[in-house]
Amino acid sequence: MTRNILIVGAAFAALSFAACSPKTEETKGAATPTEQAQTPDANPAATVPTPADETKADVFAMKAAASDMFEIEAAKLAATRSTNVQVKAFAKKMETAHTKSSDALKTAIAASGATITLPTMLPEDLQGKLDDLRKASDSDFDKAYADSQVDAHQAALNLLQRYAQDGDTAAIKAFAAGLAPTVQEHLNMAEGLKKGFVN
Repeated sequence: MTRNILIVGAAFAALSFAACSPKTEETKGAATPTEQAQTPDANPAATVPTPADETKADVFAMKAAASDMFEIEAAKLAATRSTNVQVKAFAKKMETAHTKSSDALKTAIAASGATITLPTMLPEDLQGKLDDLRKASDSDFDKAYADSQVDAHQAALNLLQRYAQDGDTAAIKAFAAGLAPTVQEHLNMAEGLKKGFVN
């Protein structure tokens, strides 16, 4: 027992020394469970603990469906309000992609055997964001839309990555894992769009 404590102590001392060294080497394979727990995941979303309720299929599905609804409604708004060719093209892609992901979510729910009633209206927070977008002046609309798209896609990506990792229903976890790379692409596109409106 004393020998084990000394070994663990020596390991932590070595780790502390390595952390101060300018060049550190990855020794993940040899790390103890305690050391692994202290090592941040390469995926930023995975370093944020998944809220307990988000591990449940019904909570995840409601949030994912609401996210798609917001994207579709915001895209329709951009189609009528924007005068920017790039914004209009991006909005068209978002409407198509999020309609498709809504259908894929319904398919995953059916495959899981779960009985989940998806929302038909936006939750208060997303409705508020859509209302803010509607209130934007013509001159500010494109920038406001681009900003909202970065925020919405980052939130959606975090939700998908966390459920793919910690979710409780296999078919819906597979949906989340499969959709995450597409949402990452959308986020990258939204960030590129946003950069075009930075003064």
